[in-house]
Amino acid sequence: MLGRMFERQPASGTASAQGHLGGGRIPRHSGGWGTLRKRLSVEPGLRVLDIGSTSPTNINFLTSMGHSVYMADLVEDAFTGEWITGDDEEGKPIWDLEGFTRQNLHFSGRTFDMVLLWTVLDYLPEALVAPIVRSLHDSVVPGGQLLALFHTKLQPELAPYHRFHVTAGDEVELQLAKPAAQQRALTNRNIERLFSDWSGLKQFLAKDGVSEAILVR
Repeated sequence: MLGRMFERQPASGTASAQGHLGGGRIPRHSGGWGTLRKRLSVEPGLRVLDIGSTSPTNINFLTSMGHSVYMADLVEDAFTGEWITGDDEEGKPIWDLEGFTRQNLHFSGRTFDMVLLWTVLDYLPEALVAPIVRSLHDSVVPGGQLLALFHTKLQPELAPYHRFHVTAGDEVELQLAKPAAQQRALTNRNIERLFSDWSGLKQFLAKDGVSEAILVR
């Protein structure tokens, strides 16, 4: 669903919201987040787009550092059924791609220095993946960075959808989000093709079946 922009505000403003998040958190080392965190600590006033289940922890952490944060939950909105207009001759759903991207990725002229995409691409319907990557390319400033995580194997029963919480170190914390089934596992070659319009790609080795990549606009 379309989110909203959060500016710097007192940290106490998110305490009650955090209490509504159920389930335990699992720490995971993230070389990608560690890299971006270092940039966030030295460059003030960055505009960050956090895509996935809303994390009050992320809002509080990033705004307390003086950055602006915009939230968008693409996976939940993708499976509402609202954006399917019918079936084609092969019985495949016809998507209102323009409507979906306008609703979820139209930022009223805002552009971003950093995108936290997490594992979102692994859970979206196939028809939405490439259009979303193109829309993000249009919304990121030259030199901007995007962090994405990718499952290396298609194992829906072993890959529940998670909310990601950032930390002050090189770890992120995973927490079960609203259920969504893993749709794909992208190879390195698939990732390169999908982000062919981006100017740089740095990948991080995976030890838990989830790889990481930082894409540069």
